[in-house]
Amino acid sequence: MAINIIDPQSPGQRHVDSYWAATAGDEITGAAPVSADMDVDIAVIGGGYTGLSTAYHLGRRFGLKAHVLEANQIGWGCSGRNGGFATLGIGKTSMQGWIDKWGAAEARRIFDQSRDAVRLVRSLLRDEAIDAEATPDGNLELAHLPNRMRGLEHDQRFMQEKFGVPSRLLDKAELERSFLVSREAHGALLYEEGFALHALKYARGLARAAQKAGAGLHGASPVQGWTRDGKRHVLATPGGKVRAKQVVIAGNGYTGDRLHPAIDGRLLPALSNIIVTRPLTEAERKSLNWSTTIPISDSRNLLFYYRLLPDHRVLFGARGGIEDTSVSRDQHKAWLQRRLADMFPILGGIEVTHFWNGWVCVPFDKSPHVGSVDDGSVHYALGYVGTGVALATYCGALLAHRLAGDDALRPSPLLARPLPRFPFPALRRTYQRAMYALFEFQDRR
Repeated sequence: MAINIIDPQSPGQRHVDSYWAATAGDEITGAAPVSADMDVDIAVIGGGYTGLSTAYHLGRRFGLKAHVLEANQIGWGCSGRNGGFATLGIGKTSMQGWIDKWGAAEARRIFDQSRDAVRLVRSLLRDEAIDAEATPDGNLELAHLPNRMRGLEHDQRFMQEKFGVPSRLLDKAELERSFLVSREAHGALLYEEGFALHALKYARGLARAAQKAGAGLHGASPVQGWTRDGKRHVLATPGGKVRAKQVVIAGNGYTGDRLHPAIDGRLLPALSNIIVTRPLTEAERKSLNWSTTIPISDSRNLLFYYRLLPDHRVLFGARGGIEDTSVSRDQHKAWLQRRLADMFPILGGIEVTHFWNGWVCVPFDKSPHVGSVDDGSVHYALGYVGTGVALATYCGALLAHRLAGDDALRPSPLLARPLPRFPFPALRRTYQRAMYALFEFQDRR
């Protein structure tokens, strides 16, 4: 089974009908499709956070021009569809596993890059004057069952001792008094780092910053073929061939298997679904005592994530789903509405104004990867497993340093591992169904 999320034969698709698209303002200008053959030094495939960050840092720091090839509109993929959580974390490998494999010092370096990623997004918002409706610092991880408080207590001690992460444990009473009331919130861990933002406003702000730094952006320019001509890579688009000395693969969950052998059979796109409600009334907010805009997630394997938006709407999302069809979208929307009502009964039947979904990218080892192949002329950064707002931005900076031949910023051992192929890639969806069933069982216990 080849997985190909983007149809390269139907370029220039508009953004999905999301709350982000409805409130992001003007589309990017100056991102015309490729209209003639051209020779470039660096071509970047994918106009999301990774590709835009790569192009921005190449121009801003090193004076190098990259050309970004986006199949649809800038930020069309998950960079314009995610929940907008810029929070700590790298992949799904346990942090104790990092210590066991690489030792405490290297594990600390791995985690520090996650921290640097969050801080990089903050600095870009400030330095480039990107108004992406960023929330104050802090995020909550809720115990969705009473017995999950033991895990949060362990996490607090472990993260403070091993990685110096400040946090505060909240019991149910303090959580309800200071943040929100929910039937599935039995306490929480409050982290001081991490925040939320408007996902598409950030993507467009990063795109404009990349343009200002000298990058060329090309929408409606999918790569429909890839060949070699000596030392040049020849990327065929509907408007012409792009001949590049260096190529960056930055499509994340929207990267087709057949784009390049280094990617084939190595990625599993997984759906994340989101609803946004009408604005809550003052009475509803008081009933829930929902007094925070910081991002919130819970202790599930297939986690729920939610936040109160600046106009008092609830954004509520969850992992899960194998396929994206009109029938499955209706099912996912109805399920999210039911689960929202389970957590917050007062919101049962509340109007949902927007529903959408996007593909999270999961490698076989459930960790992000930054690497190079083809004698160092093809580079990739992908596999953020749902933490791409910060990590994609940071990995784009890593790629820029690599392309410029600068060793001042290098990927940690976790990020630098070779990208593994799934055993029997045709069975990826079967693996996924089995894993989801296991996670759902574990999340009920």
